[in-house]
Amino acid sequence: MYRLERMLDVLVSREGRGTELVSVYVPKGRPIAEVMNNLRQEYSTSANIKSDRTRKNVQAAIERVMQRLRFFKETPPTGLAVFAGAIPQNGPGSERMETYVVIPPEPTYVNYYGCDAKFYVEPLLEMFKEKESYGIVLIDSSGATYAILKGKRLQVAKEITSGIPGKHRAGGQSARRFERLREMELNEFFHRAGKHADEVFLQVSDLQGLIIGGPGPTKDQFVKGDYINYTLKEKTLAVLDTSYTGEPGLKEVMSKAAEILRGVRHLKERQLVQQFLFEIGHDTGLATYGEEEVRSHLMKGSVKTVLVSEGLSHRRVNVKCTVCGYGERRTVRDGGMAKFEQELLTTPCPSCKNMSLSADEDVDVVDELAELAARTGAEIEVISGETDEGQMLLKSFGGVAAILRFSSG
Repeated sequence: MYRLERMLDVLVSREGRGTELVSVYVPKGRPIAEVMNNLRQEYSTSANIKSDRTRKNVQAAIERVMQRLRFFKETPPTGLAVFAGAIPQNGPGSERMETYVVIPPEPTYVNYYGCDAKFYVEPLLEMFKEKESYGIVLIDSSGATYAILKGKRLQVAKEITSGIPGKHRAGGQSARRFERLREMELNEFFHRAGKHADEVFLQVSDLQGLIIGGPGPTKDQFVKGDYINYTLKEKTLAVLDTSYTGEPGLKEVMSKAAEILRGVRHLKERQLVQQFLFEIGHDTGLATYGEEEVRSHLMKGSVKTVLVSEGLSHRRVNVKCTVCGYGERRTVRDGGMAKFEQELLTTPCPSCKNMSLSADEDVDVVDELAELAARTGAEIEVISGETDEGQMLLKSFGGVAAILRFSSG
């Protein structure tokens, strides 16, 4: 998912000259042969484009898409998306053909071919919208409100009233009898409120947690009692004090829950970075940082967990000499690929001294580290920049660190 998200960021940033970028979506279950036939027709139709440059680039992009589709005997279970087009690098005439293949993380039913100045990525972006849901229950002795929080959208699913009279007893009733009757009614209401919670939240397949709030001690009684399904009880993240129930109470929960939910998502990330900082701070020899150091330890098999910042976008480039065959790997910092390739033209080969160096392939540094980690059984964790620890990893430690299994010297 991380790699797909990074690829989508790249696709969104790409822009061509005119309507020269080709986007093709193959829906789940559609035969590749049918798509190829349609693309051949589109190739023939594109011969009518008046602009020589546009016609050439569109046809070249269609050919690239067809080349990629030939790698697939059948459409993947979730469908397929292929993007190709001439992307300007440094002014007119500097276009470079780029091709991207995406297997969606969930089934796509989009059947699409189009040319535009930008790639058509909206169906894929939709899949990456916030999918996790959280339930909210606001309860007091007068009633309960049930809501579902999905991303930034809050939907009230149900509201019920308790029917329980206020704390002032009816004339002629003893205080003890009144309280006993009220407790029975409250217990009955809690059971009813629990059943409604089960009905509302158990059908939410991506429910990540439950927040229960309300004024006074009523919510605490509800939480402590055996009123809701055990799976919901296990997912209860917090019990919050609010001044109100209903819509005003939901607004209170939203402001208080933001930090709670963010904490749930980033708790593991914080713990990992804090463990790394502990090892570094106590000089245990069980942590290291920096791309080269981490890569070296991965090759030794001494890494337990690799920590990489999601803000890291370096490329690992294979540099070769076309004359003597000299080769080396270099890291190119964020967005510096075009400048790096220009500099290679005026850089002599360290071996034969000829101006014959070129970059023939490049990969994302995170992908390279992930591949090295997979070979040695190390885990790789992507750390967001939304916490202080995540910012520290990126700014103070270069965005790459590792917790080691053992000190390898």
